[in-house]
Amino acid sequence: MVMNYNFMLVLLAFLVVVLQYSVVAQPSATFNVQSFGAKPDGRTDSTKAFLSAWGAACGSMRPSTIYVPPGRYLLRDARFTGQCKNKGVTFRIDGTLVAPADYWVIGNIGNWLHFEYVSNVNIQGGILDGQGTALWDCKRAGKRCPSGATTLRFSNSNNIMIRGVSSVNSQMFHIVINGCNNVKMSGVNVQASGNSPNTDGIHVQMSSSVTILNSKISTGDDCVSIGAGTSNLWIENVLCGPGHGISIGSLGKDLHEPGVQNVTVKTVTFTGTQNGARIKSWGRPSSGFVRNVLYQHITMVDVHNPIVIDQNYCPGHKNCPGQDSGVKISDISYEDIHGSSATKVAVQFDCSKNYPCSRIKLDNVKLTYGDQPSTASCDNAGGTASGVIVPASCL
Repeated sequence: MVMNYNFMLVLLAFLVVVLQYSVVAQPSATFNVQSFGAKPDGRTDSTKAFLSAWGAACGSMRPSTIYVPPGRYLLRDARFTGQCKNKGVTFRIDGTLVAPADYWVIGNIGNWLHFEYVSNVNIQGGILDGQGTALWDCKRAGKRCPSGATTLRFSNSNNIMIRGVSSVNSQMFHIVINGCNNVKMSGVNVQASGNSPNTDGIHVQMSSSVTILNSKISTGDDCVSIGAGTSNLWIENVLCGPGHGISIGSLGKDLHEPGVQNVTVKTVTFTGTQNGARIKSWGRPSSGFVRNVLYQHITMVDVHNPIVIDQNYCPGHKNCPGQDSGVKISDISYEDIHGSSATKVAVQFDCSKNYPCSRIKLDNVKLTYGDQPSTASCDNAGGTASGVIVPASCL
């Protein structure tokens, strides 16, 4: 009886090992979009083919790759939804995805390429061409035109990798991360003209554990914009310009709003941008907050507002004049910030009267303004300064 029992244990252990090996050794599945009817001519609508390839990859029990060969593929709005049956889907793009030239086709839909409720999705390479220049012209001319579509959006998703992707001429935002956890972006290249409206490079909101590394962002709005509900965001080795800088906010538009916390912006170069390290909130009541933010090893090259906190943001002077921001800003550190300011005021802290900025730290900040001394301006801000401080601290 003991011998039979031991034999059963050995047999069970053997079966477990065999099962584990079979899972590990299980080959992945590859789905070529051309096999589903996609045409690389830039004129044939390939939306259905891409969605069919996604359906096959997502429905496969094996880890799957959707392969996009070289060529130009015309896509209307495409929504890729989970939950998938496998442990990962990779989009390997060797070609260019092209939005319709007629901006009305997707301009009021909100998103061009939208991933929602997915996990373990990896997008590798490729060019995403939003063809937004005509829509920008329409907006600048004040004509009747749609608001525009975000090029690539991930919503309510987990464990996402975006690597080596180029987004050019988006109608509106290039990449949006909303309601996600554990997102890693590396080698992202964003290109749009410096006067393109509302073309934020990467926008993060209501998300945690997002990393942006080794990327270059040239656009007409914020290089990276950080919305309410963002936590544990890491940005490192990014080139920004042209654009409006890296902005936390605008926050406080709504009375009840989650805060922003644990943000690191490290080894970033701003060139010719409107702002550098910016935090902005509406001048109106709000439950929001910003805390535990570190800007470190930052280079400014002719930046108009290198360091700025603006708690009196009120576009069009509507619904907020005379009110104080309720967003509470604290524990903001600026370490090793150097370079040149395009304006005399290189450091500006314009904080809320009711909720002053607190525990601001300046450490080795040196910002020049041509051959003249730069200046600093502080309202309702408190903190400390150490090391070399140019301009002289007003904290």
